[in-house]
Amino acid sequence: MQRSDLKREIKEILVAELNLAGRDPASIDDEAPLFAPSPSGGLGLDSLDALQIAMLVEDRFGVRVPEGDEARPIFRSVASLADFIGDHRDAKASAR
Repeated sequence: MQRSDLKREIKEILVAELNLAGRDPASIDDEAPLFAPSPSGGLGLDSLDALQIAMLVEDRFGVRVPEGDEARPIFRSVASLADFIGDHRDAKASAR
């Protein structure tokens, strides 16, 4: 799966599963901070959303997200989340 397709899918999942009412997945910038307030261009997510995203990533993509400080850079943006998922899926595929 191309990274652009993966980013699109992540955006669609975030909007659908986190009830981001009124948000069009296509309007979410790949580099927008997930946890910054909406007025500053971010999605304004919180720690409960992070837990839900981690569970969704594991269920949907088969990739386990680490806990604590190790997860912070992964949850920076849609792009960083897509890079993490893509890198881990690529590593799994190479190991086969």
